[in-house]
Amino acid sequence: MIHERLKDYYSKRLNGTNDLQTNTCCCDAESMPFEIKQDIRNIESEIIEKFYGCGSPIPPLLNGSYVLDLGCGTGRDVYIASKRVGENGRVIGVDMTDTQLAVARKHVASQMKRYHYKKVNVDFKTGYIEDLKKLDIKDNSIDVVISNCVINLSPDKHSVFSEIFRVLKSGGELYFSDVFADRRVPERLKNDPVLLGECLAGAMYIEDFRRLLQTIGCPDYRIITTSRIDLNNPEKEKKIGMVNFYSMTIRAFKLDDLEDICEDYGQVAKYKGSIEGHPHFFDLDDHHRFFTGKPLLVCGNTASMVQNTRFSEHFTVLGDKSAHFGSFECTSSSEESHYPDKNHCLGGVCC
Repeated sequence: MIHERLKDYYSKRLNGTNDLQTNTCCCDAESMPFEIKQDIRNIESEIIEKFYGCGSPIPPLLNGSYVLDLGCGTGRDVYIASKRVGENGRVIGVDMTDTQLAVARKHVASQMKRYHYKKVNVDFKTGYIEDLKKLDIKDNSIDVVISNCVINLSPDKHSVFSEIFRVLKSGGELYFSDVFADRRVPERLKNDPVLLGECLAGAMYIEDFRRLLQTIGCPDYRIITTSRIDLNNPEKEKKIGMVNFYSMTIRAFKLDDLEDICEDYGQVAKYKGSIEGHPHFFDLDDHHRFFTGKPLLVCGNTASMVQNTRFSEHFTVLGDKSAHFGSFECTSSSEESHYPDKNHCLGGVCC
């Protein structure tokens, strides 16, 4: 039933971003990374005009990767990722709304021509993000899963995240933007078609999100960015204004050795400065900034995230987990100087 309501909302009630009644599903272009802004300039205007999202969840180091975009809509992020994975990579977009996918498919040939690709490296599939098996997306087959303000719409989020971690390869990454809440949204509001369609009624309470990930074997996730959402609609504020909403970009890795708190093994990580677009520093999350060439004491989880993933060749990690020194305090005065708003942290292990 919820799926049908959402299909109706996105296919009949919305013809473009101007039809949105709140600011929730609008990504502020000014807040996008420079390289994403450049990529968007090379995408067909119709794709941009009919795309709804709250962030720009495109991580670095995608060359040659297999990427899956959940709730791809008209395909904006699919085509951005298509450019970044290269002709030998592949991007799969999944969506349940035929009218949105029709726009995405319409421009496949022209986008491949813009990228000077001789072969198509994108595929758009009609289906539900709760059941990727039906779309023949196999276990341990995907390097990176992305999603832009869509998982909140799902009536079965446990199935969505279970499927994500089923299809991810070992060391693979979930990197997504979505709307989160500072408390549970009242049940009476969850069937409101506008609040649901504009990503508010289904927004997850951040602590429930943390608990959900733990149940599927992911005890640590990292927040990349957080921004408070102003609904800019007095009528909707009157209905749901008791809840504070945040647009957040989050990363989580499929790793077997993560723990539910930060533990100290005396490990040190040093960034080589070799990730394209990040010559001077690399931000793993909102409070781990690795300066090129500067050793940084890290917890066991952080060490694993840079050592046992596609980031491994860009970091040197000294030490292992043979000696334990207790819990790890993942803050320092130097880090706080770079992240003056650290107190906004809403979840995750290493906060």
